Order: sequence, then structure tokens, then C-alpha cells
Amino acid sequence: MTDESSTYSGTSSDTPAVEDHSARNKLVIALLLVSAFVVILNETIMVVALPHLMSDLGITASAAQWLTTAFMLTMAVVIPVTGYLLQRLNTRPVFILAMSLFSAGTLISALAPGFAELVVGRIVQASGTAIMMPLLMTTVMNLVPPETRGKTMGNISIVISVAPAIGPTISGLILSALDWRWLFLLVLPIALGALALGASRIKNVTVPTTAPIDVLSIFLSAIGFGSFVYGLSGLGEAALHPPVVSPWIPLLIGAAVIAIFVLRQLQLQKQDRALLDLRTLTTTTFTIAVVMMAILMMSMFGVFILLPIYLQNVLGLTTLQTGLLLLPGGLIMGLCAPKVGSLFDKYGPKPLVIPGAILLSLVMWGLIFVQQDTPYWMLLIAHIVLSIGLALMFTPLFTVSLGSLPPRLYSHGSAMIGTTQQVAGAAGTALFVAIMTLRAASVSAGGGDILAATTGGIKTAFLCGAIISLGAVLASFFVKKPAA
Repeated sequence: MTDESSTYSGTSSDTPAVEDHSARNKLVIALLLVSAFVVILNETIMVVALPHLMSDLGITASAAQWLTTAFMLTMAVVIPVTGYLLQRLNTRPVFILAMSLFSAGTLISALAPGFAELVVGRIVQASGTAIMMPLLMTTVMNLVPPETRGKTMGNISIVISVAPAIGPTISGLILSALDWRWLFLLVLPIALGALALGASRIKNVTVPTTAPIDVLSIFLSAIGFGSFVYGLSGLGEAALHPPVVSPWIPLLIGAAVIAIFVLRQLQLQKQDRALLDLRTLTTTTFTIAVVMMAILMMSMFGVFILLPIYLQNVLGLTTLQTGLLLLPGGLIMGLCAPKVGSLFDKYGPKPLVIPGAILLSLVMWGLIFVQQDTPYWMLLIAHIVLSIGLALMFTPLFTVSLGSLPPRLYSHGSAMIGTTQQVAGAAGTALFVAIMTLRAASVSAGGGDILAATTGGIKTAFLCGAIISLGAVLASFFVKKPAA
């Protein structure tokens, strides 16, 4: 067997081979970064397109929301399986599988004659996206030495945080001039180009292992995480319309099945056969970092949902204006990420994570004071400060979480992080929307007009987010840099 294992060092007598491996590794990581940015961008690109789709396809708002919910639901179902895929398959075939699924889903969405076909396209898209992020993080952990991981993880945090942040902006720009199908038609050639380039240039940089897959674990994972995210997404919808099935039913079913899934993994990991190895959570640093990332995702997705509603429905901004107002924060987050990575390599996580958590909490507490006449420039500043706070935390947390694990658990750690992010994002969205809707209904019942009701609902939802953010501040003091 040719040794293409994930090494980043060599002997002094083999300098050309080391340089060859270094060039290969940089190319693999660069291709994965670009491809991941394209696929992650699509998680939020539909947010401002929903009114157009409601009109063109003749669907209700609750139905249109499923174009985003189905994406997150699929991510939550598929990501736990990626730990197995990344251990059993080589880098190149996993990449080809991910980008092929994403490209196929993009094509289906672009040509969809109706709503049902569009949802199918989004599900296929999400299947590819779910594979790509754990592939990227696991590959980086295998190829990059500990002393420079912060800088590389800074580039990954651009993908994970900036791509969703600028999704609504790009969507607003496209929809201001073109039909909603162009959201997919413009992405398709980029996805196909990344697939062709990656298929021809990416080399296998890991050595796969062989082990039978546990079909029962896949079934439990799909039912458990799928039902749980479905129930979370239904909470916000239930606040608007009486549901056919109470969202608490799939939530309880999901929680029960996840508990069975956990017991199954605890049993299987003794023979190294677990679909998602939970020994990752026995590492304190990893667990603290994952908890903090869950809080960040709840806050980030909650703000992504509430700010556009406030800007458009209360302050009267257009879709394009809303997208442009949110653009500087996303760009600044991207510009900060590589610098944060370099600072992490030099100083460790605490000088970055603690100020970042404090900035996040200060902004969330500040947003509870928004009014019907709050100047939009104040919201612009708040969003920029929030983005800086997130940038200060994402890179260190990704680096210390995976860096605290032994290499054999990298793929499972990546899958754990990805699953946590999707569930937390869905939870944040559902929680914020449900609180906003219930409070708005209460204000309306008390005689308030629609603007007062919407503002009151958003303020209450931000208050909930502010309280949650205190958990990130507390946890930030316990984040430690893992030993090299």
C-alpha cells in the first residue's frame, strides 16, 4: 500500500518528499476551503428569498420556511454518519461524494417546477454540505501541525461563520435584479468547477480503516436527531398557527431516541465500532468548547432571523438595504479570522475567547433596548461588534476542541461539533421566533399596533438571547489550550 498517511513532518534526509507533501497538503486544504465556503453559503441564502417563493409558487409562509428547515434537518441527520465515512473512506472519494450531492441538489433546485421538487433539491444539497465540513476539519487536524493550527482554523472559521452571515446579503443582491432560480443557477457552475478541480487534484491524505457499519445506529441517529430538530423548528411555527401535531411530540420522541442512540454508542465504542464515538465528551476542554459553540450558534442564528424582521417590518428597510446593512459585519468577521488564528498560535485561547464572549453578551443586552425609531446605524454598529466578538471565539474554539482529542477521534469530534451546531442553530431559531411571536401576540391583545407588537416581541426574544449569552461568558474562563 502506498503511504499517503496524514503526516506533516519528515526527516532531514528526505527534504524533497517533505516539500512535496507540504505542497500537496496546502492544495488539498485550499480546495476543501473553497468548496466548503460554497456549500455552507447555501444554508442561509434562502432567508430573504421566501417572500419571492411564496408569490411565485403560491405557498404559505409556514410552508416556505421548510426550505430552510429541511436543510438544517438533513444536516442534523447526515452529520453523525460522517464520523464513520471519514474513518472508512479516503479523502478524495468523500470529497467527490459531497460535491456531487451538492451539485445535484443545486441542479434539482434550479429546475424545480414546484415547491415539493425544490424541497427535494434542498435536501440533496444539505446532504453534500453535511459531509463537507467534517471532512474539512478532520483533514486540517491530520495535516497541520499544532503550532500553526490556529491560523488554518482561522480560515475555516471564515467558512463556518462568514458564509452563513453573507448568505442573506448575496441573496438580496441577486433577487434585486434576477429571478429566485438564479440563486441556484449562479452557484451551480462554481460547484461543478470545484468538483472537477477537486476530483483531478485532491490526493488521498488519510489511511482508511475497515469496520462494519452499525445499521441500527444510523436508524437511531436519523430518527433521533431528525425528530428533535423537526420539533424545535415546529415550536416557532406553532406560535403562529395551531399545528396538526404538537411540536412537543417529535421533541420528546427525538430526545428518547437520542438517549437510546447514546446508550448504543457507549456499547459499540468499546469495540471501536461506534457511529459517533462519545469518548470525545470525556475530554473537558472539548466539552466546554462544544457548549460554547452551541451558545454561539443559538445567538448567531437567532440574530440572523430577528434583525432582518426588525429592519424590514419595523424600520421599513427593503430586502436589499437589509442585506447591505448586514454585509459589513460578515466581511469584518472574515477579515478578523486569520488574524485571530495567528494570535491564538501566539497567545492561546483565553485572551481571545473571554473578550469575545463579553462583546457578544454586551451586544445581546444592548439589543433589548431597540425601539420603533432606533437609528439603523446603531444596529449596524451592534452587528459589527457582534461579528467581531464571534470572530474572536470561533477560531480558538474550533482549534482547542479538536486539538484536545487524540487523532483517532478527530473525525468523531468533527461530527460531534457539526451535529451540535445544527441542533443549536435550529434551537436558537425556534426559541427566538417562538418568544417573539408569543410576546407580539400578547402586546396586540393589550391594544398595541403591529409595529409596537413586533418591536415588543423582538425585544423579549433578544432578552432571552442576552441571558443565554451569560453562559458563554462564564464558560470562556475555563477554555484551555491543549498540549501540543
